[in-house]
Amino acid sequence: MKALIPAVLREEPQFARLFAGQSLSVLGDRVSFVAVPFAVLAVGGSASDVGLVAAAGLVPMLVFTLVGGVWADRFRRHRIMLASDLARFVVQGAAAGLLLAGLAGVPELALLMLLFGTADAFFMPASTGLLPLVVAPERLREANALRGLVQSAGLVVGPAVAGLLVALAGPGGALAFDALTFAASAAFLLRLRPREKAVTGGAGGTFLGELRAGWAQVRSRTWVWSGMAAMAVYHVVVLPSVFVLGPVIADREWGGAASWSLVTAAFGVGAVAGDVCAYRLKPARPMALAAAALAVASCQALIIGSGGPVVLIAALEAVTGVGVSLFFVLWETSLQTHVPEDSLSRVSSYDHLLSAGLMPLGLVLAGPVSAALGLRPTLFAMTVLGVPAALALLCLPSVRQLPADRPVADGSGPPPADVPPPADVRRPGLADDPAHDRGLDVPA
Repeated sequence: MKALIPAVLREEPQFARLFAGQSLSVLGDRVSFVAVPFAVLAVGGSASDVGLVAAAGLVPMLVFTLVGGVWADRFRRHRIMLASDLARFVVQGAAAGLLLAGLAGVPELALLMLLFGTADAFFMPASTGLLPLVVAPERLREANALRGLVQSAGLVVGPAVAGLLVALAGPGGALAFDALTFAASAAFLLRLRPREKAVTGGAGGTFLGELRAGWAQVRSRTWVWSGMAAMAVYHVVVLPSVFVLGPVIADREWGGAASWSLVTAAFGVGAVAGDVCAYRLKPARPMALAAAALAVASCQALIIGSGGPVVLIAALEAVTGVGVSLFFVLWETSLQTHVPEDSLSRVSSYDHLLSAGLMPLGLVLAGPVSAALGLRPTLFAMTVLGVPAALALLCLPSVRQLPADRPVADGSGPPPADVPPPADVRRPGLADDPAHDRGLDVPA
């Protein structure tokens, strides 16, 4: 039985606690993804209202993600995640209560999703930055793969659980379940004991100074800013083919939601397989493999618009699911390995801002562009833009040559390419103050 438990969970007890809590939270997120649109429709909302409420949850990403990155590098990251989980517990609990009491309307749901998205924006940079503090460097790839496996499995299991909960208890009951998963995640975070961040210096004492220092970490590494640019293209250009145009073409040509469910489930199965591969593979040049995987993932629009049989489209989408999982596991592991610990959350916040934060732009434009150009020409154009962006990433020497492990500085030669030398000064007003890390502390 012990052999069935991954080594990283057996040997890293702090990560095991984090993993348990986040696994429950991910399941709740998948349930919420299905329940919220049905909640809007249940209170008399229209399709436009569904889009409004969804956008309300995404807009805070543009406003607060960078703030969350600075805070996560200033304070203890697991405490920020704890505060975010508690806030989301309250928000989802309030939404569930209003729905179950018959008092909810579209404005109330939109406001609550705005608050939910704000807490979410603080959680994600802290989460990315926390992992190196609870896992040994040689286990980072395995830890990211396990996290990705839970995310991918949620794509398959979550909608089924959501459908059952909505049928039995309505959208309010489903959101109450999501609220409880945040409470469970918070309980695990309360017991977490991550090690302290290493301080390498280089940031200013003001918010803008620290933000600029975080951007300097991005700008000084070609593989980082080019990877973010490629991801921005993927989120803004390619993913709208899945979230907007895919359901449209399924409704018009494939016979409706059942066929689209088959395609999305196949993608989820492929994503699970990709996470298993990421757990087992040990590539010497992880970003080279990641860029190739992103090129495969960027073929989704072409596959959806190919006009082939639904079974073939589902099989090909499963292949792109493998590519998506491989890319994100290897990308996050590379960031956590090569970016200084005390800058990691700020770098991650730029990552989220330039990828997921910009995705609403693509979602808004996909419909009007397809109406003007036609559905298939738009899907083909998405591929023409998306695949070359990933291949351009693969062409960069700093991407192809990035090693799996952080280079060891022994003083015998120049510093590795694309890595700035360490700063000579620590953060004034913060790093020199032993109490600066207590801003979000609560009793453990």
